[in-house]
Amino acid sequence: MTALSVSTSSAVSLRADALVIGVAKGPKGLVVASGAEAVVEAFEGKLAEVLTTLGATGAEGEAVKLPAPAGAKAPLLLAVGLGEAVDGPFGAEELRRAAGVAARTLAGSKKVALALPAGSADEVEAVALGGLLGAYAFGAYKGEAGKAPVAELVVVVERKGSKDAKAAVERATVVGEEMNRARDLVNTAPNDLNPKSFAAIAQAAGKEHGLKVEVLDEKALAKGGFGGILGVGVGSANPPRLVKVAYTHPKAKASLAFVGKGITYDSGGISLKPAGHNETMKCDMAGAAAVFAAVVAAKRLGLQVNVTAWLALAENMPSGSATRPGDVLRMYGGKTVEVLNTDAEGRLVLADAIVKAGEEQPDVIVDVATLTGAMVLALGNRTFGVMANDEALRTKLHETAGAVGEQSWPMPLPADLRKGMVESTVADLANMGERMGGGLVAGLFLQEFVAEGTAWAHLDIAGPAFNEGGASGYTPKGGTASAVRTLVRFAEDTAAGK
Repeated sequence: MTALSVSTSSAVSLRADALVIGVAKGPKGLVVASGAEAVVEAFEGKLAEVLTTLGATGAEGEAVKLPAPAGAKAPLLLAVGLGEAVDGPFGAEELRRAAGVAARTLAGSKKVALALPAGSADEVEAVALGGLLGAYAFGAYKGEAGKAPVAELVVVVERKGSKDAKAAVERATVVGEEMNRARDLVNTAPNDLNPKSFAAIAQAAGKEHGLKVEVLDEKALAKGGFGGILGVGVGSANPPRLVKVAYTHPKAKASLAFVGKGITYDSGGISLKPAGHNETMKCDMAGAAAVFAAVVAAKRLGLQVNVTAWLALAENMPSGSATRPGDVLRMYGGKTVEVLNTDAEGRLVLADAIVKAGEEQPDVIVDVATLTGAMVLALGNRTFGVMANDEALRTKLHETAGAVGEQSWPMPLPADLRKGMVESTVADLANMGERMGGGLVAGLFLQEFVAEGTAWAHLDIAGPAFNEGGASGYTPKGGTASAVRTLVRFAEDTAAGK
Protein backbone atom coordinates (compact mmCIF):
# COMPACT_ATOMS: atom_id res chain seq x y z
CA MET A 1 0.00 0.00 0.00
CA THR A 2 1.34 3.41 -0.99
CA ALA A 3 2.23 5.72 1.92
CA LEU A 4 1.67 9.49 1.80
CA SER A 5 3.64 12.20 3.57
CA VAL A 6 4.55 15.88 3.29
CA SER A 7 7.91 17.62 3.30
CA THR A 8 8.93 21.26 3.56
CA SER A 9 12.42 20.54 2.23
CA SER A 10 13.58 21.93 -1.08
CA ALA A 11 12.54 19.67 -3.95
CA VAL A 12 16.11 19.16 -5.13
CA SER A 13 17.33 18.23 -1.65
CA LEU A 14 14.86 15.36 -1.14
CA ARG A 15 16.26 11.87 -1.43
CA ALA A 16 13.93 9.96 -3.73
CA ASP A 17 13.94 7.71 -6.77
CA ALA A 18 12.26 10.43 -8.82
CA LEU A 19 11.19 14.04 -8.59
CA VAL A 20 7.94 15.13 -10.28
CA ILE A 21 7.17 18.63 -11.56
CA GLY A 22 4.25 20.08 -13.49
CA VAL A 23 4.34 21.77 -16.89
CA ALA A 24 1.60 23.42 -18.94
CA LYS A 25 0.87 24.69 -22.44
CA GLY A 26 1.41 28.42 -22.43
CA PRO A 27 0.55 30.89 -25.25
CA LYS A 28 4.21 31.05 -26.25
CA GLY A 29 5.25 27.51 -25.45
CA LEU A 30 5.82 25.25 -22.50
CA VAL A 31 5.53 26.75 -19.01
CA VAL A 32 6.91 25.23 -15.81
CA ALA A 33 4.29 25.26 -13.04
CA SER A 34 4.81 26.50 -9.50
CA GLY A 35 6.37 24.10 -7.04
CA ALA A 36 9.37 23.52 -9.29
CA GLU A 37 11.25 26.77 -8.62
CA ALA A 38 14.26 25.00 -7.10
CA VAL A 39 14.43 22.68 -10.11
CA VAL A 40 14.27 25.57 -12.57
CA GLU A 41 17.10 27.25 -10.68
CA ALA A 42 19.19 24.07 -10.81
CA PHE A 43 18.74 24.05 -14.60
CA GLU A 44 19.94 27.69 -14.65
CA GLY A 45 16.57 28.82 -15.99
CA LYS A 46 16.71 26.56 -19.06
CA LEU A 47 14.37 23.77 -17.91
CA ALA A 48 11.49 24.77 -20.22
CA GLU A 49 13.90 24.91 -23.15
CA VAL A 50 15.32 21.45 -22.37
CA LEU A 51 11.86 19.92 -22.03
CA THR A 52 10.69 21.48 -25.28
CA THR A 53 13.71 19.99 -27.02
CA LEU A 54 12.66 16.59 -25.67
CA GLY A 55 9.19 17.04 -27.18
CA ALA A 56 7.26 18.06 -24.09
CA THR A 57 4.24 20.29 -24.71
CA GLY A 58 2.52 20.39 -21.31
CA ALA A 59 -0.55 18.57 -22.63
CA GLU A 60 -2.72 16.83 -20.04
CA GLY A 61 -1.63 13.23 -19.51
CA GLU A 62 1.85 13.79 -20.93
CA ALA A 63 4.86 12.44 -19.00
CA VAL A 64 8.45 13.17 -20.01
CA LYS A 65 11.48 11.72 -18.20
CA LEU A 66 14.95 13.27 -18.08
CA PRO A 67 18.00 13.12 -15.81
CA ALA A 68 17.69 15.30 -12.74
CA PRO A 69 19.99 18.36 -12.59
CA ALA A 70 23.35 18.34 -10.89
CA GLY A 71 22.98 18.66 -7.12
CA ALA A 72 19.54 17.02 -6.97
CA LYS A 73 19.26 14.07 -4.59
CA ALA A 74 16.85 12.28 -6.96
CA PRO A 75 18.40 10.82 -10.13
CA LEU A 76 15.28 11.15 -12.29
CA LEU A 77 13.04 14.10 -13.15
CA LEU A 78 9.51 13.54 -14.47
CA ALA A 79 7.58 16.40 -16.04
CA VAL A 80 3.82 15.78 -16.18
CA GLY A 81 1.40 17.83 -18.24
CA LEU A 82 -1.29 19.92 -16.58
CA GLY A 83 -2.95 21.04 -19.82
CA GLU A 84 -3.53 24.65 -20.74
CA ALA A 85 -1.79 27.26 -18.59
CA VAL A 86 -4.21 29.38 -16.58
CA ASP A 87 -4.18 32.74 -14.86
CA GLY A 88 -4.16 31.82 -11.20
CA PRO A 89 -4.02 28.38 -9.61
CA PHE A 90 -4.67 25.15 -11.47
CA GLY A 91 -7.90 23.33 -10.71
CA ALA A 92 -7.94 20.47 -8.22
CA GLU A 93 -8.94 17.98 -10.90
CA GLU A 94 -5.98 18.93 -13.11
CA LEU A 95 -3.66 18.39 -10.14
CA ARG A 96 -5.27 15.06 -9.25
CA ARG A 97 -4.89 13.80 -12.80
CA ALA A 98 -1.28 14.94 -13.12
CA ALA A 99 -0.32 13.31 -9.83
CA GLY A 100 -2.10 10.15 -10.92
CA VAL A 101 -0.19 10.02 -14.20
CA ALA A 102 3.07 10.50 -12.31
CA ALA A 103 2.35 7.71 -9.82
CA ARG A 104 1.37 5.28 -12.54
CA THR A 105 4.37 6.19 -14.74
CA LEU A 106 6.79 5.67 -11.85
CA ALA A 107 5.44 2.30 -10.71
CA GLY A 108 8.26 0.24 -9.24
CA SER A 109 9.81 3.21 -7.44
CA LYS A 110 10.27 3.15 -3.69
CA LYS A 111 9.99 6.88 -3.10
CA VAL A 112 8.70 9.69 -5.31
CA ALA A 113 8.66 13.40 -4.49
CA LEU A 114 5.77 15.41 -5.94
CA ALA A 115 6.80 19.05 -6.49
CA LEU A 116 3.53 20.00 -8.15
CA PRO A 117 1.57 23.21 -7.40
CA ALA A 118 0.61 22.84 -3.74
CA GLY A 119 0.32 26.30 -2.28
CA SER A 120 -2.98 25.69 -0.48
CA ALA A 121 -4.42 22.85 1.58
CA ASP A 122 -6.90 22.05 -1.20
CA GLU A 123 -4.06 21.76 -3.72
CA VAL A 124 -2.05 19.58 -1.35
CA GLU A 125 -5.01 17.26 -0.90
CA ALA A 126 -5.62 17.11 -4.67
CA VAL A 127 -1.99 16.17 -5.36
CA ALA A 128 -1.92 13.60 -2.55
CA LEU A 129 -5.23 11.98 -3.49
CA GLY A 130 -4.42 11.89 -7.19
CA GLY A 131 -1.09 10.27 -6.46
CA LEU A 132 -2.56 7.64 -4.16
CA LEU A 133 -5.32 6.78 -6.64
CA GLY A 134 -2.91 6.74 -9.58
CA ALA A 135 -0.58 4.36 -7.77
CA TYR A 136 -3.38 1.80 -7.39
CA ALA A 137 -2.91 -1.62 -8.98
CA PHE A 138 -4.94 -4.81 -8.61
CA GLY A 139 -2.77 -7.90 -8.88
CA ALA A 140 -4.57 -10.50 -6.78
CA TYR A 141 -4.69 -13.05 -9.60
CA LYS A 142 -1.44 -12.31 -11.44
CA GLY A 143 1.07 -15.18 -11.45
CA GLU A 144 3.88 -12.85 -12.48
CA ALA A 145 3.46 -9.57 -10.66
CA GLY A 146 4.18 -6.43 -12.64
CA LYS A 147 5.85 -3.38 -11.22
CA ALA A 148 4.78 -2.71 -7.66
CA PRO A 149 2.94 0.52 -6.89
CA VAL A 150 5.09 3.42 -5.68
CA ALA A 151 5.86 2.64 -2.04
CA GLU A 152 5.91 6.25 -0.79
CA LEU A 153 4.72 9.56 -2.22
CA VAL A 154 6.03 12.77 -0.65
CA VAL A 155 4.15 15.99 -1.35
CA VAL A 156 6.53 18.96 -1.33
CA VAL A 157 4.96 21.99 0.40
CA GLU A 158 5.98 25.39 1.68
CA ARG A 159 6.89 25.64 5.35
CA LYS A 160 4.12 28.19 5.84
CA GLY A 161 0.86 26.30 6.18
CA SER A 162 2.55 22.93 6.67
CA LYS A 163 0.14 22.05 9.50
CA ASP A 164 -2.84 22.45 7.17
CA ALA A 165 -0.93 20.50 4.52
CA LYS A 166 -0.45 17.58 6.91
CA ALA A 167 -4.18 17.53 7.68
CA ALA A 168 -4.94 17.62 3.95
CA VAL A 169 -2.69 14.62 3.33
CA GLU A 170 -4.31 12.74 6.20
CA ARG A 171 -7.76 13.29 4.67
CA ALA A 172 -6.47 12.29 1.23
CA THR A 173 -5.05 9.11 2.75
CA VAL A 174 -8.42 8.10 4.22
CA VAL A 175 -10.44 8.91 1.10
CA GLY A 176 -7.87 7.34 -1.22
CA GLU A 177 -7.54 4.15 0.81
CA GLU A 178 -11.30 3.72 1.02
CA MET A 179 -11.69 4.34 -2.71
CA ASN A 180 -9.06 1.71 -3.32
CA ARG A 181 -10.95 -0.63 -0.98
CA ALA A 182 -14.01 -0.17 -3.21
CA ARG A 183 -11.91 -0.74 -6.32
CA ASP A 184 -10.55 -3.99 -4.88
CA LEU A 185 -14.08 -5.23 -4.20
CA VAL A 186 -15.26 -4.40 -7.71
CA ASN A 187 -12.21 -6.04 -9.29
CA THR A 188 -12.44 -9.25 -7.26
CA ALA A 189 -13.62 -12.23 -9.31
CA PRO A 190 -17.24 -13.25 -8.65
CA ASN A 191 -16.25 -16.80 -7.72
CA ASP A 192 -14.44 -15.21 -4.75
CA LEU A 193 -16.79 -12.32 -3.96
CA ASN A 194 -20.33 -13.50 -3.30
CA PRO A 195 -22.93 -12.17 -0.84
CA LYS A 196 -21.60 -14.23 2.06
CA SER A 197 -17.94 -13.31 1.53
CA PHE A 198 -18.80 -9.62 0.96
CA ALA A 199 -20.68 -9.64 4.28
CA ALA A 200 -17.66 -11.19 5.98
CA ILE A 201 -15.45 -8.42 4.59
CA ALA A 202 -17.85 -5.84 6.01
CA GLN A 203 -17.78 -7.57 9.39
CA ALA A 204 -13.99 -7.57 9.44
CA ALA A 205 -13.86 -3.87 8.58
CA GLY A 206 -16.43 -3.15 11.24
CA LYS A 207 -14.32 -4.89 13.85
CA GLU A 208 -11.20 -3.02 12.70
CA HIS A 209 -12.75 0.43 12.68
CA GLY A 210 -15.35 0.21 15.43
CA LEU A 211 -18.46 0.08 13.25
CA LYS A 212 -21.64 -1.78 14.13
CA VAL A 213 -22.33 -4.45 11.52
CA GLU A 214 -25.50 -6.54 11.28
CA VAL A 215 -25.98 -9.28 8.69
CA LEU A 216 -29.33 -10.76 7.69
CA ASP A 217 -28.80 -14.16 6.06
CA GLU A 218 -31.32 -15.98 3.88
CA LYS A 219 -33.23 -17.32 6.91
CA ALA A 220 -33.51 -13.89 8.51
CA LEU A 221 -34.50 -12.36 5.16
CA ALA A 222 -37.27 -14.94 4.73
CA LYS A 223 -38.52 -14.39 8.29
CA GLY A 224 -38.50 -10.62 7.75
CA GLY A 225 -40.32 -10.73 4.43
CA PHE A 226 -37.59 -9.34 2.17
CA GLY A 227 -39.15 -10.64 -1.03
CA GLY A 228 -37.12 -8.45 -3.37
CA ILE A 229 -33.67 -9.53 -2.21
CA LEU A 230 -34.77 -13.16 -1.87
CA GLY A 231 -36.46 -13.12 -5.26
CA VAL A 232 -33.26 -12.03 -6.96
CA GLY A 233 -30.98 -14.39 -5.05
CA VAL A 234 -33.17 -17.51 -5.05
CA GLY A 235 -31.68 -18.89 -8.26
CA SER A 236 -28.11 -18.90 -6.99
CA ALA A 237 -26.19 -21.45 -4.94
CA ASN A 238 -24.84 -18.40 -3.05
CA PRO A 239 -27.75 -17.06 -0.97
CA PRO A 240 -28.33 -13.31 -0.51
CA ARG A 241 -27.51 -11.04 2.41
CA LEU A 242 -28.61 -7.63 3.67
CA VAL A 243 -25.77 -5.97 5.56
CA LYS A 244 -26.08 -2.90 7.77
CA VAL A 245 -22.86 -1.00 8.55
CA ALA A 246 -23.50 1.80 11.03
CA TYR A 247 -21.35 4.69 12.22
CA THR A 248 -22.70 6.93 14.96
CA HIS A 249 -21.19 10.05 16.47
CA PRO A 250 -22.27 11.23 19.93
CA LYS A 251 -22.55 14.85 18.76
CA ALA A 252 -24.34 14.12 15.49
CA LYS A 253 -27.34 16.28 14.64
CA ALA A 254 -28.24 14.51 11.40
CA SER A 255 -28.45 10.95 10.08
CA LEU A 256 -27.75 9.70 6.57
CA ALA A 257 -28.58 6.33 5.01
CA PHE A 258 -26.56 5.18 2.01
CA VAL A 259 -28.09 2.19 0.21
CA GLY A 260 -25.99 0.22 -2.27
CA LYS A 261 -26.89 -2.28 -4.97
CA GLY A 262 -24.70 -5.32 -4.42
CA ILE A 263 -25.30 -7.84 -7.20
CA THR A 264 -22.03 -9.74 -6.94
CA TYR A 265 -22.64 -11.25 -10.36
CA ASP A 266 -25.48 -10.46 -12.73
CA SER A 267 -26.19 -13.03 -15.40
CA GLY A 268 -29.62 -11.49 -15.97
CA GLY A 269 -31.28 -14.53 -14.44
CA ILE A 270 -33.91 -16.27 -16.61
CA SER A 271 -33.89 -13.10 -18.77
CA LEU A 272 -30.32 -14.06 -19.58
CA LYS A 273 -27.89 -11.44 -20.83
CA PRO A 274 -26.44 -12.19 -24.30
CA ALA A 275 -22.76 -12.81 -24.90
CA GLY A 276 -20.87 -9.55 -24.86
CA HIS A 277 -22.97 -8.13 -22.04
CA ASN A 278 -22.10 -10.37 -19.11
CA GLU A 279 -18.28 -10.51 -19.05
CA THR A 280 -17.90 -7.53 -16.71
CA MET A 281 -20.96 -8.14 -14.56
CA LYS A 282 -18.84 -8.72 -11.48
CA CYS A 283 -18.98 -4.91 -11.25
CA ASP A 284 -22.72 -4.89 -10.53
CA MET A 285 -21.97 -4.56 -6.83
CA ALA A 286 -20.12 -1.24 -7.27
CA GLY A 287 -22.90 0.68 -5.52
CA ALA A 288 -22.60 -1.49 -2.41
CA ALA A 289 -18.81 -1.10 -2.52
CA ALA A 290 -19.20 2.69 -2.72
CA VAL A 291 -21.55 3.07 0.24
CA PHE A 292 -19.48 0.63 2.30
CA ALA A 293 -16.28 2.58 1.61
CA ALA A 294 -18.03 5.87 2.34
CA VAL A 295 -19.22 4.84 5.82
CA VAL A 296 -15.77 3.52 6.74
CA ALA A 297 -14.28 6.83 5.56
CA ALA A 298 -16.82 8.76 7.65
CA LYS A 299 -15.74 6.82 10.73
CA ARG A 300 -12.03 7.26 10.04
CA LEU A 301 -12.53 11.00 9.53
CA GLY A 302 -14.59 11.27 12.72
CA LEU A 303 -17.42 13.17 11.04
CA GLN A 304 -20.11 14.53 13.37
CA VAL A 305 -22.95 12.84 11.52
CA ASN A 306 -24.55 9.41 11.75
CA VAL A 307 -24.04 7.39 8.57
CA THR A 308 -25.45 3.95 7.88
CA ALA A 309 -24.66 1.88 4.81
CA TRP A 310 -27.10 -0.78 3.66
CA LEU A 311 -25.58 -3.38 1.34
CA ALA A 312 -28.24 -5.27 -0.62
CA LEU A 313 -26.26 -8.34 -1.71
CA ALA A 314 -27.39 -11.07 -4.08
CA GLU A 315 -26.20 -13.10 -7.06
CA ASN A 316 -28.59 -13.12 -10.02
CA MET A 317 -28.41 -16.53 -11.67
CA PRO A 318 -30.67 -18.75 -13.82
CA SER A 319 -31.66 -22.12 -12.44
CA GLY A 320 -34.65 -24.31 -11.74
CA SER A 321 -35.30 -22.34 -8.58
CA ALA A 322 -34.81 -18.87 -10.10
CA THR A 323 -37.53 -16.22 -10.25
CA ARG A 324 -39.35 -16.33 -13.60
CA PRO A 325 -40.77 -13.49 -15.69
CA GLY A 326 -44.39 -13.35 -14.56
CA ASP A 327 -43.67 -14.19 -10.92
CA VAL A 328 -45.01 -11.83 -8.26
CA LEU A 329 -42.82 -10.88 -5.30
CA ARG A 330 -44.07 -9.49 -2.01
CA MET A 331 -41.52 -6.87 -1.08
CA TYR A 332 -40.38 -5.82 2.38
CA GLY A 333 -43.10 -3.47 3.60
CA GLY A 334 -45.92 -5.28 1.79
CA LYS A 335 -46.01 -3.97 -1.79
CA THR A 336 -46.25 -6.59 -4.53
CA VAL A 337 -44.19 -6.49 -7.73
CA GLU A 338 -44.76 -8.39 -10.95
CA VAL A 339 -41.39 -9.37 -12.38
CA LEU A 340 -41.50 -8.83 -16.15
CA ASN A 341 -37.74 -9.00 -16.63
CA THR A 342 -35.38 -10.74 -14.22
CA ASP A 343 -32.53 -8.60 -15.53
CA ALA A 344 -34.16 -5.57 -13.91
CA GLU A 345 -33.11 -7.02 -10.56
CA GLY A 346 -31.17 -4.17 -8.99
CA ARG A 347 -34.29 -2.16 -8.29
CA LEU A 348 -35.78 -5.16 -6.48
CA VAL A 349 -32.96 -5.53 -3.95
CA LEU A 350 -32.69 -1.76 -3.53
CA ALA A 351 -36.42 -1.42 -2.86
CA ASP A 352 -36.26 -3.77 0.12
CA ALA A 353 -33.19 -2.00 1.48
CA ILE A 354 -34.70 1.47 1.00
CA VAL A 355 -37.81 0.51 2.99
CA LYS A 356 -35.66 -0.99 5.74
CA ALA A 357 -33.41 2.09 5.84
CA GLY A 358 -36.45 4.34 6.01
CA GLU A 359 -37.67 2.67 9.20
CA GLU A 360 -34.82 4.37 11.04
CA GLN A 361 -36.09 7.77 9.86
CA PRO A 362 -32.83 9.18 8.48
CA ASP A 363 -32.76 12.78 7.31
CA VAL A 364 -31.68 11.68 3.83
CA ILE A 365 -31.48 8.40 1.93
CA VAL A 366 -29.08 8.17 -1.01
CA ASP A 367 -28.98 4.99 -3.03
CA VAL A 368 -26.10 4.17 -5.36
CA ALA A 369 -26.33 1.59 -8.11
CA THR A 370 -25.05 0.40 -11.46
CA LEU A 371 -28.71 0.30 -12.31
CA THR A 372 -29.45 0.79 -16.01
CA GLY A 373 -27.81 0.58 -19.40
CA ALA A 374 -30.21 3.35 -20.37
CA MET A 375 -28.28 5.78 -18.18
CA VAL A 376 -25.06 4.86 -19.97
CA LEU A 377 -26.73 5.53 -23.32
CA ALA A 378 -27.92 8.89 -22.02
CA LEU A 379 -24.78 10.13 -20.24
CA GLY A 380 -21.86 8.02 -21.45
CA ASN A 381 -19.19 6.16 -19.54
CA ARG A 382 -17.92 8.93 -17.26
CA THR A 383 -21.04 10.62 -15.91
CA PHE A 384 -23.57 9.34 -13.39
CA GLY A 385 -27.18 10.42 -13.22
CA VAL A 386 -28.71 12.08 -10.16
CA MET A 387 -32.43 11.77 -9.43
CA ALA A 388 -34.29 12.82 -6.30
CA ASN A 389 -37.70 13.51 -4.82
CA ASP A 390 -36.34 16.86 -3.63
CA GLU A 391 -34.92 19.34 -6.12
CA ALA A 392 -32.63 21.00 -3.57
CA LEU A 393 -31.14 17.61 -2.67
CA ARG A 394 -30.60 16.73 -6.33
CA THR A 395 -28.86 20.07 -6.90
CA LYS A 396 -26.76 19.62 -3.77
CA LEU A 397 -25.50 16.18 -4.84
CA HIS A 398 -24.80 17.34 -8.39
CA GLU A 399 -22.79 20.30 -7.11
CA THR A 400 -21.02 18.14 -4.53
CA ALA A 401 -19.95 15.69 -7.21
CA GLY A 402 -18.54 18.52 -9.31
CA ALA A 403 -16.68 19.97 -6.35
CA VAL A 404 -14.80 16.69 -5.77
CA GLY A 405 -14.09 15.97 -9.44
CA GLU A 406 -16.86 13.49 -10.27
CA GLN A 407 -18.99 14.06 -13.36
CA SER A 408 -22.74 13.88 -12.80
CA TRP A 409 -25.92 15.22 -14.33
CA PRO A 410 -29.32 15.97 -12.76
CA MET A 411 -32.09 13.83 -14.25
CA PRO A 412 -35.89 14.20 -13.93
CA LEU A 413 -38.52 11.80 -12.61
CA PRO A 414 -41.36 12.44 -15.08
CA ALA A 415 -44.75 11.46 -13.66
CA ASP A 416 -46.01 10.27 -17.05
CA LEU A 417 -43.41 7.48 -17.13
CA ARG A 418 -44.90 6.02 -13.96
CA LYS A 419 -48.05 4.92 -15.78
CA GLY A 420 -46.67 1.81 -17.48
CA MET A 421 -45.11 0.63 -14.23
CA VAL A 422 -48.30 0.80 -12.13
CA GLU A 423 -50.57 -0.81 -14.73
CA SER A 424 -49.75 -4.39 -13.75
CA THR A 425 -52.94 -6.42 -13.80
CA VAL A 426 -51.82 -8.71 -10.97
CA ALA A 427 -49.60 -6.65 -8.63
CA ASP A 428 -49.14 -3.19 -7.19
CA LEU A 429 -46.23 -2.54 -9.54
CA ALA A 430 -44.29 -4.08 -12.39
CA ASN A 431 -40.50 -3.96 -12.36
CA MET A 432 -40.53 -2.61 -15.93
CA GLY A 433 -42.27 0.31 -17.59
CA GLU A 434 -41.86 2.17 -20.84
CA ARG A 435 -38.75 1.20 -22.79
CA MET A 436 -37.72 4.74 -23.61
CA GLY A 437 -36.41 6.57 -20.58
CA GLY A 438 -35.55 3.30 -18.85
CA GLY A 439 -33.13 4.96 -16.43
CA LEU A 440 -35.86 7.34 -15.29
CA VAL A 441 -38.39 4.50 -14.98
CA ALA A 442 -35.97 2.71 -12.65
CA GLY A 443 -35.73 5.84 -10.52
CA LEU A 444 -39.51 6.14 -10.41
CA PHE A 445 -39.76 2.52 -9.28
CA LEU A 446 -37.38 3.14 -6.38
CA GLN A 447 -39.29 6.28 -5.39
CA GLU A 448 -42.36 4.09 -4.76
CA PHE A 449 -40.53 2.58 -1.77
CA VAL A 450 -39.41 5.81 -0.11
CA ALA A 451 -41.36 6.71 3.02
CA GLU A 452 -43.47 9.83 2.70
CA GLY A 453 -41.63 12.88 3.98
CA THR A 454 -38.17 11.34 3.57
CA ALA A 455 -35.67 13.10 1.32
CA TRP A 456 -34.22 10.59 -1.14
CA ALA A 457 -31.79 10.61 -4.04
CA HIS A 458 -30.67 7.99 -6.52
CA LEU A 459 -27.25 7.90 -8.18
CA ASP A 460 -27.09 5.66 -11.26
CA ILE A 461 -23.36 5.00 -11.68
CA ALA A 462 -23.70 2.38 -14.44
CA GLY A 463 -21.40 4.36 -16.75
CA PRO A 464 -18.42 5.41 -14.62
CA ALA A 465 -18.30 2.52 -12.12
CA PHE A 466 -16.15 0.25 -14.30
CA ASN A 467 -13.57 1.47 -16.80
CA GLU A 468 -13.24 -0.93 -19.72
CA GLY A 469 -10.86 1.40 -21.54
CA GLY A 470 -7.26 2.26 -20.75
CA ALA A 471 -6.05 3.96 -17.59
CA SER A 472 -5.98 7.76 -17.63
CA GLY A 473 -5.18 10.38 -15.01
CA TYR A 474 -5.80 8.72 -11.66
CA THR A 475 -8.44 6.36 -13.09
CA PRO A 476 -7.34 2.74 -13.58
CA LYS A 477 -8.74 0.09 -15.83
CA GLY A 478 -11.48 -1.80 -13.97
CA GLY A 479 -13.21 -0.58 -10.81
CA THR A 480 -13.10 3.18 -10.29
CA ALA A 481 -14.83 3.73 -6.90
CA SER A 482 -17.38 6.02 -8.53
CA ALA A 483 -19.50 8.07 -6.07
CA VAL A 484 -17.31 7.47 -3.00
CA ARG A 485 -15.89 11.00 -3.02
CA THR A 486 -19.36 12.48 -3.54
CA LEU A 487 -20.82 10.55 -0.61
CA VAL A 488 -17.94 11.43 1.73
CA ARG A 489 -18.12 15.14 0.90
CA PHE A 490 -21.91 15.06 1.25
CA ALA A 491 -21.49 13.54 4.71
CA GLU A 492 -18.90 16.18 5.61
CA ASP A 493 -21.17 18.98 4.47
CA THR A 494 -24.10 17.50 6.39
CA ALA A 495 -21.97 17.31 9.53
CA ALA A 496 -21.06 20.97 9.04
CA GLY A 497 -24.72 21.95 8.61
CA LYS A 498 -24.27 22.90 4.96
